[in-house]
Amino acid sequence: MPPQDSETSTWFAREVQPHEGMLRSYLIGLARPSDIDDLVQESYARLLRMREQQRLRSPRGLLFTMARNAAHDLFRRRGTAAIAPVTETERERVVDETPGIAEVVSRRQEIELLAGAIEALPERCRAVFILRQFENLSQREIAARLGIAEHTVESQLTKALRRCEDFFAARGALPRQEGKP
Repeated sequence: MPPQDSETSTWFAREVQPHEGMLRSYLIGLARPSDIDDLVQESYARLLRMREQQRLRSPRGLLFTMARNAAHDLFRRRGTAAIAPVTETERERVVDETPGIAEVVSRRQEIELLAGAIEALPERCRAVFILRQFENLSQREIAARLGIAEHTVESQLTKALRRCEDFFAARGALPRQEGKP
């Protein structure tokens, strides 16, 4: 559902689209890979409908909440699917690879922690990190896209990794390094 007017398009490009990589990563922990495109589009549609009704103070946070709710809605709809009997040969091939509740909760907490660490990065540092880690661009491609030198990209990536490591350590997600407070 594309934005209807240029003001909405500008807002969408500035406030929503930069988070698509993180949103897709977040949804990996909530849905099947085959459902992610649909969930992203549904989240965008919900966000745009809400923006038509009121001013949004935190579009990023709302986007992630809407994505989570869209994933939950999808699971609820699928929960009413018909149950087909499993034949003996199918039963032998079934291997339960679904994660347990503890693993799902842990993965969600890790994703939320990572999103927080990324959000805490300075703007240029965050942009470089997202382009490298989520869009898999080379340092040369990032430099060209952002109009900065390749060595600046490298130093920003190093800075981002250090800050993320410090962020995780401060929240007890990593053991503190010797010599660090």
